[in-house]
Amino acid sequence: MLPDNHFMKYIFTTKAYLLSFCFSFLTLSVFAQSHLPAADTLHYPEEIHFKNLRQLTFGGDNAEAYFSFDGKWLVFQKTNPKENLACDQIFIAKVPASPSEKFEPKMISSGKGRTTCAAFTKDGKHIIYASTHLGGEECPPVPDRSKYGNKYIWPLYDSYDIFLADLNGKIIKQLTNTPGYDAEGTLSPDGKTLLFTSTRDGDIDLYIMDLKSGKTKRITNQIGYDGGAWFSPDGNKIIWRASRPKTETEIKEYKELLKENLVAPTNMEVWVSNADGSNARQVSNFGQANWAPAYMPDNKHIIFASNHEYKRGFPFNLYTMNEDGSGLKKISRDKGFDAFPMFSADGKKIVFCSNRNNGGTRDTNIFIADWID
Repeated sequence: MLPDNHFMKYIFTTKAYLLSFCFSFLTLSVFAQSHLPAADTLHYPEEIHFKNLRQLTFGGDNAEAYFSFDGKWLVFQKTNPKENLACDQIFIAKVPASPSEKFEPKMISSGKGRTTCAAFTKDGKHIIYASTHLGGEECPPVPDRSKYGNKYIWPLYDSYDIFLADLNGKIIKQLTNTPGYDAEGTLSPDGKTLLFTSTRDGDIDLYIMDLKSGKTKRITNQIGYDGGAWFSPDGNKIIWRASRPKTETEIKEYKELLKENLVAPTNMEVWVSNADGSNARQVSNFGQANWAPAYMPDNKHIIFASNHEYKRGFPFNLYTMNEDGSGLKKISRDKGFDAFPMFSADGKKIVFCSNRNNGGTRDTNIFIADWID
């Protein structure tokens, strides 16, 4: 949900390429194509927690793949100009039950505007996702980063709102309708509460909404970006990524960018709290970008993506840690990008997105594996 995220569209330049993720498929900076592995690898020997690893998509930028509550479906977002998908649109597909069964995605969003951060509802018959389509049918413009010293600027499109749609793509209800950015939505395990990021009160904060009544409450209040949030499997806790400007200069820059619906969180850490936002605390302190966090099925351990091992900011790999930030363990080994890890509700499968095995292209694809403790 990082995210936006929360967020993988790769844009190569002579020195670097940018990847977007769920924060309206936002951008983190990572370094040169020369750092990519010389040969494709699907499964690295050190990845002992993955079994029966399978690549589900082939081509384009596929990301933010999340299980339905029963683990039988995935919802994700995709950009692929070759398929006339100029910016992210939402797809669903059945999780293959056997190696011979195909993965056959179906587009759910309308193709208008940009979409991001989708999730299945508890009944398995609907999805939620954010979209800019009410602000215009075209893809919203990407910020000109040269105006900001080529900093890693992410757009907070104020036309984003969160919608409820059925599996045929019909929008059933608009869930948010306030000025500013509303996106990065996820649902509580009982399906009753929407957790999302918004700028409605002048900062980038987390909110919870009771879906039945529409009653909404802000649950973070520290200056900085809070987003990509998920409930723990038992519904008692929340986990998210946060960027905290601290110095006078950092705070000034943050506020100036926010006035232009932009943010540049070059440092993100993992935070957790109770489900109502109380007892909020930072649990990682690794530096650089630690994001796309999720609680593991035991409600005690955390899985997340990070580039903290590499001062150059690249690659990104998956890690696990205890809830207090101790016990760090490296899980994935791609030399490019591994992120957006998510477990099925029963804890038996993991899905994530990666640059691995892409034939030397810039593609990001979806991978699924049995999880071995």
